[in-house]
Amino acid sequence: MITITDIHKHFEDQKVLYGITARFEEGKTNLIIGRSGSGKTVLLRCIVGLLTPDQGEVLYDGRDIHQLPKREGALLRQEMGMLFQGAALFDSMDVLHNVLFPLQMFSSKTYREQLDRARFCLDRVGLTDAEKKMPSELSGGMQKRVAIARAIALEPRYLFCDEPNSGLDPISSRIIDSLISDITHEYGITTIVNTHDMASVRNIGQQILFIHEGHADWTGTNTTLESTATPRLREFLDSDK
Repeated sequence: MITITDIHKHFEDQKVLYGITARFEEGKTNLIIGRSGSGKTVLLRCIVGLLTPDQGEVLYDGRDIHQLPKREGALLRQEMGMLFQGAALFDSMDVLHNVLFPLQMFSSKTYREQLDRARFCLDRVGLTDAEKKMPSELSGGMQKRVAIARAIALEPRYLFCDEPNSGLDPISSRIIDSLISDITHEYGITTIVNTHDMASVRNIGQQILFIHEGHADWTGTNTTLESTATPRLREFLDSDK
C-alpha cells in the first residue's frame, strides 16, 4: 500500500499541488485522473521520488521514500516497476534483451535464471514468439506489452503506469488495460495508473482519484463514478462524451 499525506508542490511562483491526501491499495488498480495541467503528472512524480514535495509524506508500506537513506531508497526503487508513456524501449536491443535489462542490472540470479524470468514475462504478455524482434518491428500495442514484461521482470511490489494507452487504438488499449489489471490482481501489486482515458477509468478503475487544478476533488470507484460525481468531475466526464 502507498499512502500520501498533505502533498504540496510549487515551481517558482506557480503552485501545482494543494495538500493532496490519498491511499493506493495493494492488489487494486488505482487511477489518477484529471485534465491536462491538473497536476496529476507532478503528483505521480512526487510519489515515485522523481520530485520532492514541498510538504507532506509519501509512504510505501510505512517507508517514506523522501526520507530514506540513500541505500534504502535504492533498494525501494528496485521494488518498483515503471511503464512509461512511450514504452521507452531500447531501439538497439531486441525484445528479449529489453526485458533482460533490469535483471542484468539489479538481479542476483544466474544468467540462465534471468533468461527464464525474461521469457516467462514475455509469455505472460503473449509475446513468446517476439523475443528476437527489434522494437521498430513491433506495433505500438506490442511495444507497450514488451514494456509491461520489462516492468514486472524484477517482480515488483509497486507498478506505475504513465498514460499506458497513449497513442493506441481501442482494441490495443483494452488489451493493455486487461494486462495491467490481471497482473495487479495475480501478484498483489500496488498499481497506480495516471490516465485521461475514460474507457480505462470505467473498465479498471477500482480506486480513482480525480485531480482538479491541483486539488483532490473526488475519490471513489468505477462503480460510483457516475452516481457520486462532483460538479467538476461531472464536467470532466461530460467533456469526454
